[in-house]
Amino acid sequence: MLMANNGFPSRETVERVRKMYPKDTRVELIQMDDSYSRLKPGDRGTVRFVDDAATVFVDWDSGSGLGIVYGEDRVRKL
Repeated sequence: MLMANNGFPSRETVERVRKMYPKDTRVELIQMDDSYSRLKPGDRGTVRFVDDAATVFVDWDSGSGLGIVYGEDRVRKL
């Protein structure tokens, strides 16, 4: 994981994540460290976009719009 000096992912990392998870990619949640989220492993959704911090924003089939935090949470492409 390449990090810039400010603790955020490097530009190269952000671009790599954007290529891995383009808009409309279907994903399945593997793991999320958010005790307030109702999402659980196995939940599925559709990628909306990846922001400049490499957070993958997903429209979850359950109705949630939570993002996948780079380096913390995990999803897999379907």
